[in-house]
Amino acid sequence: MAAPTTPHVDIHRAGDRRKTRTAWLDSKHSFSFGAHYDPENTHHGLLLVNNDDIVAPGAGFDLHRHRDLEIVTWVLSGSLVHQDSLGHAGVIYPGLAQRVSAGSGIEHAERNDSRRSAGENRDVPVHFIQMWVMPDEPGRPPDYRQHDVTADLAGGALVPIASGLPRHRDTAAITINSRYSALHVARLRPGVPVLLPAAPYVHVFVARGDVTVEEIGPVYAGDAIRLRRDGARQVLAAAGAEILVWEMHARLGGMR
Repeated sequence: MAAPTTPHVDIHRAGDRRKTRTAWLDSKHSFSFGAHYDPENTHHGLLLVNNDDIVAPGAGFDLHRHRDLEIVTWVLSGSLVHQDSLGHAGVIYPGLAQRVSAGSGIEHAERNDSRRSAGENRDVPVHFIQMWVMPDEPGRPPDYRQHDVTADLAGGALVPIASGLPRHRDTAAITINSRYSALHVARLRPGVPVLLPAAPYVHVFVARGDVTVEEIGPVYAGDAIRLRRDGARQVLAAAGAEILVWEMHARLGGMR
């Protein structure tokens, strides 16, 4: 099925998300995830998962396996320790773009080892957004990339964080194995608008703060907007806000 030919806007409010809560995890799911399955809410474009997670100190996701996914993790506060079966290990913190290409198969662990990573005795929850998109081809070799983009975000513009779009070949912080997808991040400056990309599928997630979107109105932390075949819209923040924007030129089951 081809992309829609007429514009369409869906607003998904933070409070309507399904939730998974345990002693150490507070997770809110924008799409079907785990035990929370809704056949009407499985994806948007090529985006399968947009999980808003808070993990308690000393806890996290032990070694588990993925395949044929592009996994992008964006930390909002605290720090997350990554380890995988390829031998990569590192600390993900705010402003660090990180991507795991699961490909033919990879095992990784993600834990909030805040005491160890901070080098001091302190207990700090980690708050991060994890996003999964489908790759172009299955069975590729697994891979890992990370890059600090703190300086790039200082200007308040949309910054291509993880992209497979040809036009971002030399500008994206890290690449993903999806030539139809790109993740942009903006730390908006008060009163300075940013322009959303025009694409067949756009997913806007308000990670922190409140924003106003042209012809839509106020959108708050945890809210998401799903745009289909929609023109570029301005986004404005009255105070500090951060948005994650997926630009997608294909959908599951059909390109463009």
